[in-house]
Amino acid sequence: MTSLTTPEHKRLAASESRQADWKKWGPYLSERAWGTVREDYSADGDAWNYFPHDHARSRAYRWNEDGLAGLCNRHQNLCLGIALWNGKDPFLKERLFGLNGHEGNHGEDVKEYYFYLDNTPTHSYMKMLYKYPQVPFPYQKLVEENQQRDRSQPEYELMDELCDVFSEGRYFDVFVEYAKAAEEDILCCITAVNRAPEAAQLHILPHLWYRNDWSWGYNRERPELRLQGPGIITTSHRHLGPRWWYADISGDEVVDFLFTENETNAMRLFGAANPSAFVKDGIHEAIVNQRMDRVNPRQTGSKAAAHYQRVIAPGESFRVRVRFTDRPHKNPFADFSHILKQRKIEAEQFYQVVQPAGLSDDQRLVQRQALAGLMWSKQFYHYSVELWLDGDPTQLRPPEERKLGRNTGWRHLYNLDVLSMPDKWEFPWHASWDLAFHAPAIALIDPEWAKRQLILLLREWYMHPNGQLSAYEWAFDDVNPPVHAWAAWQVYKITGRSDTGFLERVFHKLLLNFTWWVNHKDKDGNNVFQGGFLGMDNIGIFDRSAPLPSGGYLEQADGTAWMAFYSLNMLGIALELAQSKPAYEDIATKFFEHFVAIADAFYHIGGRDISLWDEKDGFFYDVLHSVNGRYVSLRVRSFVGLVPLLAVHILEPELLDKLPRFRRRMEWLLRFRPRLAAHVVPYDEKGASGHFQLGIVSKKNLMRILDRLFDPDEFLSEFGIRSLSRSHAQQPFQCQVGQQVYSVAYEPAESQSDLFGGNSNWRGPVWFPVNFLLIEA
Repeated sequence: MTSLTTPEHKRLAASESRQADWKKWGPYLSERAWGTVREDYSADGDAWNYFPHDHARSRAYRWNEDGLAGLCNRHQNLCLGIALWNGKDPFLKERLFGLNGHEGNHGEDVKEYYFYLDNTPTHSYMKMLYKYPQVPFPYQKLVEENQQRDRSQPEYELMDELCDVFSEGRYFDVFVEYAKAAEEDILCCITAVNRAPEAAQLHILPHLWYRNDWSWGYNRERPELRLQGPGIITTSHRHLGPRWWYADISGDEVVDFLFTENETNAMRLFGAANPSAFVKDGIHEAIVNQRMDRVNPRQTGSKAAAHYQRVIAPGESFRVRVRFTDRPHKNPFADFSHILKQRKIEAEQFYQVVQPAGLSDDQRLVQRQALAGLMWSKQFYHYSVELWLDGDPTQLRPPEERKLGRNTGWRHLYNLDVLSMPDKWEFPWHASWDLAFHAPAIALIDPEWAKRQLILLLREWYMHPNGQLSAYEWAFDDVNPPVHAWAAWQVYKITGRSDTGFLERVFHKLLLNFTWWVNHKDKDGNNVFQGGFLGMDNIGIFDRSAPLPSGGYLEQADGTAWMAFYSLNMLGIALELAQSKPAYEDIATKFFEHFVAIADAFYHIGGRDISLWDEKDGFFYDVLHSVNGRYVSLRVRSFVGLVPLLAVHILEPELLDKLPRFRRRMEWLLRFRPRLAAHVVPYDEKGASGHFQLGIVSKKNLMRILDRLFDPDEFLSEFGIRSLSRSHAQQPFQCQVGQQVYSVAYEPAESQSDLFGGNSNWRGPVWFPVNFLLIEA
């Protein structure tokens, strides 16, 4: 097969068959570990203030490391990354800077310019770009200016402060490339280009360090890095074995090797005695403050760096090379350039095969960089809720309030895996529905990884024993749209081969999840669902993850539609499996009947003439079920009313002929349950083709919704379908509860609401995943 002829495809095949371990090392280092839930041991759950950015250079992380353009093994025993210094900043640039959730007028926000340029699925070749200003980085100004702004104003960005600096080219383009000579032989090339009209100094410090797993009372052995000879650092780890790290010292520069420990500087942060004579920020102190007493003169420690510096002429570049390997090399840089060039060529060959023919050069570039972003956004993620709640043997006992707070119902959860993240700075934690949307895209280049990720979130150490999928670390109990079955079904079809084993593994666990939804989110047992948050943050007039201020509860149009969508995807999987295993016909029938019951409930809640469909407006709305028994439609035209369009499925006659038991039951329902049969109609008007269409929306109602969907004054924008109708710009929806007036208005850019931190917005912007589902439907 052509698709298996490229070297990268051969590496993927060897990795999948376990003949080789090309994915052991990858870009699994987070871009932000500070300000995360895992590092928060406060009584009030204020993760941002418990571990702020200012602590990051001095404080050892408990759960995982972060860094700039970093790489590590899948268990993050040992990390590689870079640090930069322009000679003017107050500290080394070891990690990306951004505002925390309290500092930004629209929530947390990274304030740096960096670009993922290339990456292959086995990470045999990776490239990224970081733009480093040559003037002092405006850390304080970014914080102060954004704190002074309210939510009606735009964010204050780095470009706003440094517009002249960037327009005049007074910055360094720092390109970082990795290439694998073998599974555990990794080359790193750092190339800094001076874009300024005059010479400028730059310090480059490739780093090597161990994740601190020895300070918490479980493993007291602290591994050691040691300068073995000119340009050579050696180490040995109980899991990794011996390693060699080579830094190229063939240039004219004097290269210093600096060592310290990955231990907290308790004196700086808390005024307490340090656990070690040398601490985490020792290399920073040595470079920025010339405190050479802060690094170990014996040139040993758990954190090390090679210090290069040069004054770079205008337009010129400065290159630093390092090599990390599991075996010694007499001349580690003799074949360096050849290997780097060869892996770049192989990356080109790989993408020439996997990208579809007919794309323009621009389209190919956009898709390739998007896929590179998915590959760069893998992250080692470590979190044991039980250990986090109870505390570690050598640390202070956590406050008792935590045992009644965040994630207390998830003590079973133990994550120690590499996961595909939504983003390694703003969202450096697994998010179930984000990952589900990423999986089909990942499957275009690495089906095995996509499948493993979907299976992983369904395993016993992730999924709750009651069947609920974890949402995200801020609140595992929150409920996301049930798109896991859709993702699995998409990945199965994309791969082009019948991997029914994968489908069965996913399907069996999703049966538990589907049952959880029915038992926990269908309050009255009438097939109308109250999903709550459902991932679309501030789309509702109320915070849908909290009790309603009015009392009562919402009958959610989107929650109910997502469950209809879920039913159809489970139906599709069951029908596929039933073709080779007839036992699945019965469960297919179950999902068929569950779908039509949900579809009917849209128009007859509890069997009564109460509907999520508003005949006057021609749209679906949430319905408020008040404490006095009244039902009130909340006439907000948003994605909430469009989700019912997604629940559509075609039954083909060839398939029905193969499954006679399923067909007989379907025909019985069509004959004896005419109201339910309204949602199973012939695909063509006369029914001659034998195709049946399952759907919530009738043709008449569909035309009314589409009138709004394709109206530029409502949903249709130049770039896709808006999440909220533009009509609400002039006519905000308002609802008064007691003395409080709640409203939803069209906000096409940043959110003006503080719901869910305020850094995402479903009141106008175009959201690609739901647009994709609309197009597919």
